[in-house]
Amino acid sequence: MSKGFWTHLDRVPDGPALLIPSRPHITYGELAERVAATARAMGAGKKLVAIEAALSEHSIAAYLAALAGGHAAALLPPDDDAAWLSFVERFEPELAFRKENGRWRLNETGYRPQSRIHHDLALILMTSGSTGCGKAVRLSAGAVAANASSIAQYLELDAADVGALTLPLHYSYGLSILNSHLSVGAALWVPGTSILDPAFVEEFKAAQCTNLSGVPHSYELMEQRGFRQQRYPDLRFMTVAGGRLPPSDVRLYHDWLVPEGRRFYVMYGQTEATARIAYVPPRRLPDHADGIGLAVPGGELRLVDESGTTVREHNVPGELVYRGPNVMLGYGETRHDLARGADIDELRTGDIGVRDADGLYRITGRLRRMSKIGGIRLGHDALEAALSERGITTAVVGDDELVLAAFTGAHTEAEVRGQLALAAGIGLPHARAVALEELPRLANGKLDYEQLRARMTERPSDSEKPTVATLFKEVFFPQQVLPDDCFADLGGDSLRYLEMTVGLERLLGAAPEGWEKMSVGALSARSQTALAARVISSDILLRAIAILLVVFHHATTWPIPGGAGTMFVLCGFGLARFQSKALFDGDFRRFFRQLRLVLLPYYLVVLGFSIGWGAVPWASVFLVGNLGFAAPERHEMLPYLYWFVEAFVQLLLLWALLFAPPAIRRFASVDPFRFGFILLVAATALHFASPILWPIGARQIFTLPWVLHLAVFGWCAAFASSPRRRLAVILASGVTMPLMAYTGGNWVGSWFLYGVQLPVLALLVYLPKLKVPALLAAMVIPVAAASYHIYLLHRIFPDLLLDASRPETFVSPWIIAVSVGSGLGTGLLAYRLQRLLTRGDGRFARRWQRLGLLWQGQTRRSRSGAGLAPTKRQSGALP
Repeated sequence: MSKGFWTHLDRVPDGPALLIPSRPHITYGELAERVAATARAMGAGKKLVAIEAALSEHSIAAYLAALAGGHAAALLPPDDDAAWLSFVERFEPELAFRKENGRWRLNETGYRPQSRIHHDLALILMTSGSTGCGKAVRLSAGAVAANASSIAQYLELDAADVGALTLPLHYSYGLSILNSHLSVGAALWVPGTSILDPAFVEEFKAAQCTNLSGVPHSYELMEQRGFRQQRYPDLRFMTVAGGRLPPSDVRLYHDWLVPEGRRFYVMYGQTEATARIAYVPPRRLPDHADGIGLAVPGGELRLVDESGTTVREHNVPGELVYRGPNVMLGYGETRHDLARGADIDELRTGDIGVRDADGLYRITGRLRRMSKIGGIRLGHDALEAALSERGITTAVVGDDELVLAAFTGAHTEAEVRGQLALAAGIGLPHARAVALEELPRLANGKLDYEQLRARMTERPSDSEKPTVATLFKEVFFPQQVLPDDCFADLGGDSLRYLEMTVGLERLLGAAPEGWEKMSVGALSARSQTALAARVISSDILLRAIAILLVVFHHATTWPIPGGAGTMFVLCGFGLARFQSKALFDGDFRRFFRQLRLVLLPYYLVVLGFSIGWGAVPWASVFLVGNLGFAAPERHEMLPYLYWFVEAFVQLLLLWALLFAPPAIRRFASVDPFRFGFILLVAATALHFASPILWPIGARQIFTLPWVLHLAVFGWCAAFASSPRRRLAVILASGVTMPLMAYTGGNWVGSWFLYGVQLPVLALLVYLPKLKVPALLAAMVIPVAAASYHIYLLHRIFPDLLLDASRPETFVSPWIIAVSVGSGLGTGLLAYRLQRLLTRGDGRFARRWQRLGLLWQGQTRRSRSGAGLAPTKRQSGALP
């Protein structure tokens, strides 16, 4: 085990280690005790420990404990379930440290990998990769300790320093701040606010911080807040890394700090070198504001040409190569890679640079056609491939401020720009698109990228449309909506999701990936270039198809059940996407919040039938009409088609019961897909056992045990985050659905019902987004948005207008047309009325809001009324 700084944290036990607002500071002695206790809890034997790397004392202690215990720590971004699940599946960590139910917990994951972890491996960091795909960087304990010591040396850190820890810990730059300060016994201020917070500056000064580090964007934010207009008596130096700060800004901060005897450090690094590779000595800065300087202490820089020969001349470009004790062991793609030792002894950075006569280095370009914006590496070739998968032929160029995609074809510049920003994971201000008749090529047929670079100086045209804020205010009326709020912060749930999606589709042409975690301000910025193409989520299309199946099935004698089955699959899919965090946290109050929006209109329907019948259908009032003991003919329950609401509420109750034990929550949160697959086996067994255990005849098809497996399939589809898991869902459905159809009567309706679910699941797992013609989208989106209203009301008008005792063998075309048309029209009209009411901010709208009748995005949980297919013998038993 390397004798790194983590092994002697208690050398100055009374010295402050972590300064956290609104609580006593944590001393090095206290931190050492917590680290030792956590290390003991991790046990003996080298393990991989996945850590949710929040800016928290708990994450810091867990990270240090993993190092102290000789384990390998993997630092993962906080509140990013997709990144967590992807890592867990690829690398199978034995231990997981993350926040559950509001508390930090160390849990075993249940993985028992066969491959061992190399004795040198101490840390795994994920690189920021193009199109969201990063590599695992394997780092040794020696590399971590060496880089921390090197940074502390050239920054001249000592125990009297107090560093501001504002950058993420899973980001190598942020982690290097922590490591370098701990290595000399310095303190770290861990603020509860961002740089944009008005209280940040005062808290920064109150903590007596001696240094502040940031990426170029951090300095943009500080300029917006007037950071340099304040006085900081304790400040000694500032640093910048993670991208290129314009030389004018470098000189600006250097000139501001130097007169007060302070320093400004420009640094360069990569995750593959445990953070820092080079720095510009402050005394050399005025003349080298555009450079990266010298190698850090203990390291060595050189340039090589295309043949690998060292470039010794001044101002001759070559690839920058770094050698030092902080170079990584290598990359990793799977658990098996963690058993390897060092694959390299020097780092080819991929950056082109020159060395001047003073021996200082300057970056002039990128060898592998890359940009680095906001700390995110963007491979131009990877972006071209990502856009090609979207059907867009492009040539991509860029620098560290802007990425440009030149394209051909029928796409619009706004569409390609938006797709480029989404693929790269950058903001629209950093993305540019230009339409060309043909892409420029050299005489040898290769793309002429240099010609495209000439267009880099052109700025994109933005037409500001701040209607995203209006959409948020409508959907969350009467809540106050601020620019920094996001869908999740405002208490968004599955019932509001579709309405927001529909609105964003209308404004942007496609709802950005992960929009529910983006702030109103960020989404408003994206709305400045609305996408022309219609890209919709596959579950929206499926919802529209499902409600149409419901309406046609109830208006005809056609054997086309399946709408309700699809809706139940979407129930499980929605629970996974929007309620899983509440379930994992045990926040059942939040989980059941959606019931208010489900039940209020349902009980209005109950009230209407009660008035019409002159009797109260008590079984429906208590949501047990689907259990088989009541009958609508005796006015004891609503008509059979309303069974779906009852089954859905029962599903929520069952789900809450399943997640009540903390052990289940912990197990499910670590790998929700595995949990879902286990539950799928149980739900399938329950489907076949329920007629034996609960023999209620034909009405069995309306009970939760009969349809539970469909919801579980939806849950699994939502968490099928890898090709292997997506294939598992398809294979499981390919076995289960035909078996259900055969044992469910083996007739055409049964085969239709379960056969429909196969393409439904395939769409959910393989095509989450679909590009459709604008005309089709214009028809699909309103029907999907109004699907809940259609479900509730689609039989009201036909049953009043037409003879309810329609013949079972033949229904005339005009009756079908009237039934379908009036059913869809009534639901669409009700939805339109709701939209008009939600747009109002006067007394009428507020009264309706108090009654709970403003259906904010109800259609995300829209419920089909179609009966699941009865068996051939049962088909005439139910209306």
